[in-house]
Amino acid sequence: MSVAAELRVLADLEAEAIWAIRETAAAFHRPVLLYSIGKDSTVLLHLARKAFHPGPIPFPVMHIDTGWKFGEMIAFRDATAERLGLDLRVVTNEEGREAQVSPFSHGAQEYTRIMKTVALRAGLDEGGFDIAIGGARRDEEKSRAKERVFSLREVGHRWEPRKQRPEFWRTVNSALVGGQTMRSFPISNWTELDVWRYIGAEGLDVVPLYFSAERPVVFRDGVPVMVDDDRLPLEPGEEPQLVRVRFRTLGCYPLTGGVTDEATTVEELMTELAASNLSERAGRMIDGDGSASMERKKQEGYF
Repeated sequence: MSVAAELRVLADLEAEAIWAIRETAAAFHRPVLLYSIGKDSTVLLHLARKAFHPGPIPFPVMHIDTGWKFGEMIAFRDATAERLGLDLRVVTNEEGREAQVSPFSHGAQEYTRIMKTVALRAGLDEGGFDIAIGGARRDEEKSRAKERVFSLREVGHRWEPRKQRPEFWRTVNSALVGGQTMRSFPISNWTELDVWRYIGAEGLDVVPLYFSAERPVVFRDGVPVMVDDDRLPLEPGEEPQLVRVRFRTLGCYPLTGGVTDEATTVEELMTELAASNLSERAGRMIDGDGSASMERKKQEGYF
């Protein structure tokens, strides 16, 4: 694809996303933007700023903090919120934290349910938000491909695939009844490569973990896991070693595997990405049961 064609595609995707964000703000009473700190939510945040420029983003930004995110992610979040003057709401499952729930004490799936899903549902309920804007994309994995740009949630934030409404361009059924809420996915139709092309074109800053650098890692089932702090239990005889790694997706560091490629710029990253046949979520250990696992989590209220 030529550079001019790429820019036309990005312009169309940007226009669609900005329309969805403005429609969200106009059609619902209490929107909130979910900010995971990753590349997709970085793009989403930038699009929201563009949608309402020169005014501020007219809704809060929420981050679900499990206590196990990479340290660089939290530093980037706080610096971004201060620089942009965001109304940032950080939500943590305090009961889970007090009970010292971790990926090691409860396993990846139960930990995710307690520290992410339960925290998200509580944060949305406490804020009285009737729609949450997220950076999910249809190309991420099979259950995401079933989502609408405006995705209905039943009582308890449950996702029911068979109850999703027909989707027509620029015609949104925004009616909510009986405890229903909505999710809005403005970048649903973007690909991972589109996201990086847009980041490059717009000159957006992202968490440095996306770029290759020497980092202390241990290898678990052949996958490099970064030793981000002293809470990661080491196996007998295991010693962290410095290896050049980067991350295609970011989350809780014990559950996020890296890749050993050499990309240090957005341009190098896109070249390596174009040659890869692996999903970006291949390193997400919370996806261990495949699409059925993701569907189950979403039916419980996971984003």
